[in-house]
Amino acid sequence: MDTTAPLSLPLESLRVGRPQQLGLAAATEPLARAWTSAIHKSEVTAPVWLTALNLAGDEQADQRNHGGPDQALCAYPAAHYAYWSERLGRELGAGAFGENLTIGGAYTEADVCLGDVYALGEALVQISQPRSPCWKIARRWQEPLFSQWLQETGFTGWYLRVLQPGRVAPSDRLVLQNRPHPDWPLTRVNAAKYEQRHDRALVAELLACPELGEAWRRKLQGRLSGALPINDDANRLVGPNAG
Repeated sequence: MDTTAPLSLPLESLRVGRPQQLGLAAATEPLARAWTSAIHKSEVTAPVWLTALNLAGDEQADQRNHGGPDQALCAYPAAHYAYWSERLGRELGAGAFGENLTIGGAYTEADVCLGDVYALGEALVQISQPRSPCWKIARRWQEPLFSQWLQETGFTGWYLRVLQPGRVAPSDRLVLQNRPHPDWPLTRVNAAKYEQRHDRALVAELLACPELGEAWRRKLQGRLSGALPINDDANRLVGPNAG
C-alpha cells in the first residue's frame, strides 16, 4: 500500500434500510427460523443526510451489538464480490453484506487504515474498526460457514464514525484528509485480532491507537487481562444458527 499517494474511494452504491421480520416462525431448520435485521438495504439515488449515528432512513435491529457512534456507516469493497460469488456459487452484488457504502474500484482493507479521515460530500468520517462478521450474514445467504469465511479471509469490510454530519450523495467519493496510522492498514488490524491474537505486544500496540472503536477496544482489553478467552468469536459467528 502506498501511504503517500492521495486516496479517493468511489462509491458504487449508497444504501439504507430499516429492520424487517424475516424467516418463518414455524421453521425447524435454524437457518430458516424467524429473525429481525436491517441487512436488506435499498439503494439511495438522491442526496441524504448523514447524522452522528446513521444515514437518514437507516436503522439497526440489534442496537446492543450494532450501531452507535463507532458504527454509523458500514463499508464493503466491491472488489470482493467476484470472489464470494464464485465461492458461494451465486451472484452477489452491492448491498449483499448489508453495507451502507459499497466501495468501488479495486480498493480493499489493504488500502485503508485505522483512523483514516475522509471527506464524504459535506460530511467528515473516520474509520473506527473492521467489521466483525456475525451470524446474520450467514443466515441471509443460507450458508452456515459464511461468517466464519469472512473472518478467515479478512474480507470483512469496515465501520466509520461521523466527525462532521452533512449531506452525502451516491456520486460522492471518500477523499482522504488525514492518515494518523499508516502502519495500521485494516489487514493488519484484522490480523491482530484473529491470526496473531496471541501476540500480546501487537495487540497492545493496536490498543494504543486512540481511534480504535470501543467495541474492539473492550474485546482486546478483555483478552489481554484474561477476562475474556483468546478465542471468543464462536457465539458471534454462529449465534442461533447453531440450532
